[in-house]
Amino acid sequence: MTVGLALALGAVIGVLLGLLGGGGSILAVPALVYVLGLGIEQAIPMSLIVVGTASAVGALPKIRAGQVQWRLAAIFAAAGIPATFVGTAIGRQLPQSALLIGFAGVMVVAGIRLLQDNGDTGTACKVGDSGINWRHCAPRSIPAGFLVGLLTGLFGVGGGFLIIPALVLMLGVEIPVAIGTSLLIIVVNSAAGLVSHVSAGGIDWAITGAFVGTAILGSLVAAHLGTRLDTRRLQHWFAYLVFAVAGYVLVDTIFIH
Repeated sequence: MTVGLALALGAVIGVLLGLLGGGGSILAVPALVYVLGLGIEQAIPMSLIVVGTASAVGALPKIRAGQVQWRLAAIFAAAGIPATFVGTAIGRQLPQSALLIGFAGVMVVAGIRLLQDNGDTGTACKVGDSGINWRHCAPRSIPAGFLVGLLTGLFGVGGGFLIIPALVLMLGVEIPVAIGTSLLIIVVNSAAGLVSHVSAGGIDWAITGAFVGTAILGSLVAAHLGTRLDTRRLQHWFAYLVFAVAGYVLVDTIFIH
């Protein structure tokens, strides 16, 4: 029964990832905790496996198309990898209720980002059409990369809802390249986060495998079909779903448990 639920949940999250190009993975931890009944200390590393694997699958076509800014990805990863270990260490000192309340806050921020128009590209770090002014913009990337890594270690989220705006609005990266670069950063951070969490053990590999398998399949099918749908409207509806789940997490954590 539990594996069957994992298959269904993975398919739903995969479809959301495929339709929206990201964001669906933020539901992985709530699904593992509230639907499958796992503790958050189990849910976070399992979520990182789902997030990292799904992002790797999504990154491959972007890499082949040349839509990755490798130097920016390296800067974000260099700042993010140690931050995932810091986030994990902080998380181990906090009770589950505090982590769940913090996670709900992250979900609210992600929902707000989903409702905002992502059509504009910043120019603060661009030098005409020739590229990025690295001397000016590398220092901007380091704190952003650290924050994303911290969230990955603490909550098991990929952080694409923060990475993409940082790349687009702060650094002037075109949106297709920002998405590809973000996916690569998420893969690296998720791997680091998993290493930092794996010593705690408790990963249910049957549930994780079922979750990952259907998430990948769902994302591939949905990505193929998504060109026929109004993804902007879907993104708004998904934001409202994220707000609803965040509200449930807060009510359950504060008033019920």
